[in-house]
Amino acid sequence: MNASPVKYKFYPTLLNTYDSFEKGYVTETELIDRINRLPSVQTEAQAKGTSFEDAAIKGINEEMFDAGILARVRALLPRPMVKTQAYCEYQINDVLLYGYVDVIGKIMAVDIKTTGKYEAGNYAKSHQNFYLPALRSKGIRKLRYVITDFNEVYSEEYDQTFDFSHQLSQINAFCQFVEDNRGKITDYKIFGGEK
Repeated sequence: MNASPVKYKFYPTLLNTYDSFEKGYVTETELIDRINRLPSVQTEAQAKGTSFEDAAIKGINEEMFDAGILARVRALLPRPMVKTQAYCEYQINDVLLYGYVDVIGKIMAVDIKTTGKYEAGNYAKSHQNFYLPALRSKGIRKLRYVITDFNEVYSEEYDQTFDFSHQLSQINAFCQFVEDNRGKITDYKIFGGEK
């Protein structure tokens, strides 16, 4: 943990949206709307992903999904599950990263993902990888993404030796973007709650 005062508070999904913005998949307006936490309509794919996570972890509405896929996903979850939706935070210089990981066990954290199309190594540049240093003090050594396209189950695993250089570069660029667009930002939580 860092002793610097917190100037920015970011969560991984927001940083991943910035990554999509850099790649041209998200407009500046859409990114500003996400920063400001403007309500958006949940897509069918997002709703299905949330339902699948509830089915895999909590057994809610399991009948909506293929039993074999659920079994394969559950086989990749830590046993015992110490906590679900575990809050974590990690400070880098003046940036506080915070979020919730789906499941933590004794030495492994797991985040469940659903997708329409999976490519190997898809999560290597995800900002959710910051859950690794955030959970180090809880004994977490590995972060596993368990991914399904509802036909197959895949996994990616990262450990405490992970190289964050790409993510750190994006965080610095995002800080600059936030400063350049300060006048358009109405949710001051991103600035540590200050104007």
